[in-house]
Amino acid sequence: MTTARPALDPALRELLADMPLMSRLSPEVLAQLRRLPSTPIESLLAHRHVDRREVTVPAKDGAPIPLSVFNPANTDRTTAAPCVYWMHGGGMVMGDRFSQIDMPLEWLDEFGAVVVSVDYRLAPEATGTALVEDCYQGLLWVAEHSAELGIDPARIVVAGASAGGGLAAGVTLLARDLGTPAIAAQMLICPMLDHRNTSTSSCQYSGVPGVWTGEMNEFGWRSVLGELAKDEVSAYISPAVADDLSGLPTTYVDTGSAEVFRDEDADYATRIWAAGGQAELHVWAGGFHGFDALYPQAPISATARRTRTDWLARVLPSDSAA
Repeated sequence: MTTARPALDPALRELLADMPLMSRLSPEVLAQLRRLPSTPIESLLAHRHVDRREVTVPAKDGAPIPLSVFNPANTDRTTAAPCVYWMHGGGMVMGDRFSQIDMPLEWLDEFGAVVVSVDYRLAPEATGTALVEDCYQGLLWVAEHSAELGIDPARIVVAGASAGGGLAAGVTLLARDLGTPAIAAQMLICPMLDHRNTSTSSCQYSGVPGVWTGEMNEFGWRSVLGELAKDEVSAYISPAVADDLSGLPTTYVDTGSAEVFRDEDADYATRIWAAGGQAELHVWAGGFHGFDALYPQAPISATARRTRTDWLARVLPSDSAA
């Protein structure tokens, strides 16, 4: 039976018409996708005055975790800078620390923020909590080296898109439960939050080709869960199963009306409100998964990206004393 679906934004529909779409992922297709060229970071930095530093920190098991640190150059700073700690997308199975990096670099431009992007290990080679723990270890390093990096430890924002948004949510839960480090805000962009993959929107975007489908989502979760039974999944891996969403920093969640993650994302914001927390939720009408990353030139994409920047301007004090 065909499930009715929200219509795509007209401008996005026209742009998407030229993109090859898939219904499913397989190990063979994943291997091909991983061989595609990575994001050309040099072109994104060419017009910016940025100091770039590459760092490696140890994971809990000793594996190396690469971090890229981007710091505005030639700035006459009288106060420490905010930091955006970035986790990339890719369904937990692909991508690297430069994927979607144009998003946080906009906040380097706007706020003079230090951007740190983490290259967490990918599934299926890494499974269970390994991915979120990699991200958490990188965040600990940032907080511990905040003075060296010129970062205000009271203005650290964790942010990510898609899988990275889910990891950002998991890292924030982990930091809350362990009591460190302090996180000022979390920005969850079309986050991948729920391994159960049973929502209405998950069903609506299954059985048809797309940017990210229910079947692809199932592949990504199966890859990261490994041998775990579905009822053994930690909330740090799949934040939607967390029993308690109280005590979280102010949160931004956005998603498209025409994507798999719509319902789990809206539900996550709703549950933060129910726990007495602060969240801002945007559901972009006619937006498919990752629309603003793939087609930033579309009017709806420009609005979505500007809205995130405006939110950061509201929630980040000018300095830690503000």
